[in-house]
Amino acid sequence: MPDTIVVVCTANICRSPMAAGLLKHALAAEPEPLRSLKVVSAGVAARGGETVSENSVIALKKVGIDIAAHISQPLTQAMLDEALVVLCMTESHRAMIRLQAEPPPKNLFLFREFMPQRGYKEIADPFGGPIKLYEASRDEMVEAIPSLLAELRVLTAK
Repeated sequence: MPDTIVVVCTANICRSPMAAGLLKHALAAEPEPLRSLKVVSAGVAARGGETVSENSVIALKKVGIDIAAHISQPLTQAMLDEALVVLCMTESHRAMIRLQAEPPPKNLFLFREFMPQRGYKEIADPFGGPIKLYEASRDEMVEAIPSLLAELRVLTAK
């Protein structure tokens, strides 16, 4: 069974590194098999080799998570092929993957897709904005973690 979660945004320097850091932190507190899942992040338009945005680092440092060492990478077919689940920040990311991947991954979701209440499921790009936008994105991700963990429990039980 695949054991990798791939978190996807555009350039892999703001949202997906934050989401991956938060998810890794949450998984570390879970029992097996969730604790052993790997989390990677990538971008549908990432150049690769870019450092994570300073505000992303600051936003996560405020909740005790360090992502300063993150280096961006482009999303590859190999990542998709090996993924247990692929989590996107927006519908446009999901659409790009569906169009470009051959075959598209079957477990392709939005990061906030499993939240029980109706509402906005996308996480807006804070790139270039003030720290408050990054903190808002972080908080939207944190809010989604419990529903993601519940879905991951189902996926790993299969």
